[in-house]
Amino acid sequence: MMATPGTKNMHAEVLVIGSELLLGQIVDTNSAFIARQLASIGLDLYYKSTVGDNLGRLSQVLQGGLERSNVIITTGGIGPTADDVTREAVALATGRELVFSPALMEQITKFFQSRGISPSSSNQRQALIPNGAIPLENPVGTAPGFIVEVNEKCIVTLPGVPREMEHLLMNQVLPYLRGRYHLSGIVILRVLRMCGLGESRIGELLSDFMEKGKNPTVGTLAHLGEVDVRIAAKGQGEAGARSLIAPVEAEIRRRAGDLVFGVDGETLQGAVGARLAQLGWKVSVVDLGVGGLVAARLFEGAPREFSGGLMLGEGKGPEALGITLTGSETSEEKASKLTEGVRDWGRSQVGLAVVLEGSSQKLDHPTTRALIACSLLGQISFREHALGGDTTSIRLRVSTLALDLLRKALSRLN
Repeated sequence: MMATPGTKNMHAEVLVIGSELLLGQIVDTNSAFIARQLASIGLDLYYKSTVGDNLGRLSQVLQGGLERSNVIITTGGIGPTADDVTREAVALATGRELVFSPALMEQITKFFQSRGISPSSSNQRQALIPNGAIPLENPVGTAPGFIVEVNEKCIVTLPGVPREMEHLLMNQVLPYLRGRYHLSGIVILRVLRMCGLGESRIGELLSDFMEKGKNPTVGTLAHLGEVDVRIAAKGQGEAGARSLIAPVEAEIRRRAGDLVFGVDGETLQGAVGARLAQLGWKVSVVDLGVGGLVAARLFEGAPREFSGGLMLGEGKGPEALGITLTGSETSEEKASKLTEGVRDWGRSQVGLAVVLEGSSQKLDHPTTRALIACSLLGQISFREHALGGDTTSIRLRVSTLALDLLRKALSRLN
C-alpha cells in the first residue's frame, strides 16, 4: 500500500556522503537546503547522517534507513572517481545490479561537448545506475542522479555539488515525491525572537505548547543573550498552516510580553533602529571594555539613526565627553553621567553607555561586572549585571543586554 500524508510516521531522512565532510574540509549546506524544501511539501525529516566514502558502511546505513524511513535522499559520491561509491552502495543495499544507461551517457557527453571538451573514460561510471532505477538527467552538471523504488519506499540519489543537487531536487525530485506520495501539505515556520529570559525559563513558560504530537509544534533555540521560539505548522496549503500558527503565536506573545523583539530574520538592533526611525531620533553610544561592539550593532541596525560611538580606554577618559568622574560615584551615578555625556557629545536624543569593570567572585565563579544605562527625555534606565565566561561571549552578551534595555526604554514611550 502506497504511503500518503495521512499515513502515520511518513517521513524522510538525508544521508550526506563524503570523507571530506568527516575530515572537516568542507561544510555541509546541502542537508539544510533539502530540509527546507521537504518542509515546503509537508514531508517530515526525521534523521540526518554523514558517512564517508566507504562502500560497506554506506550500504549498511542505507539498509538501516530503509527499515525506518519512507524516503532516503543521498547527496554526494556519484562522481567519476574510484572513491565515489554511492551508486554501488545503493545497488548493494537494494540487491540490484548496476547497469549502463546509454541515454545518460549521451547526456553526459553532450554536456562536455557544449563546453568544447570530451568526457574521459572514467565518466562512463556516471552512467551506471541500479537496475530498474528512475534516471534523473542533470542538465547543469556531469553527475546524473537516480531514484530506486523499494516497495512503497525510495532512495533518491543526488550529486553533492550544491548547484547540481538543488536543480535536480527542485525540478525533478520534489514533483516526484508530491506525485508518488500524494503530498499536498505544507509546513510553515514562524520564529518569535526573544530577549530577557534564558531558554529554560522560556521553556517553562511555554511547556504546554511543547508537548509531543501537537500541530503546530513549538521549540526553542538559544543564542548568547537571545532565544528563538519556533512555531511550525503543517496544513493543507499556506493559508491552512498559517491559520494554525496564528492563535498559538498570539498566546505566546501574550505570555511573553515585551520579551518578544522581532520575528523570523529580524534582529534586536533592527528593532531598535525601527523604533528610533519612528520617533525621528538619533542615538550615540559610549563603551568601556566592549570593543565597540554595541556601536557596530547599532550602526548595522540603525545606520541613519546612529549618531556616533566613542570607546574609552587607552588614554581616552570621560573628559572626552566633557564630563568628570571623581571616583566617588555609585555604579548607577557613573553610568548615568556617561550616558548623558555621550548624548550631548553626539547631539542625539538618546545616549547609551556600556561599561565592563574588573572581575570578581560570585558563587565561586569569576564574573565581570557590566554597567548599562540609557538616557532619553531626561529619564535614565540603568542595569547592572554579573557575567561569566570568556571575553568574546561577555562582550556579545552585554551588547545584547544594552540593546534590549534601550529597546524597552523606547517602547515605553507613547
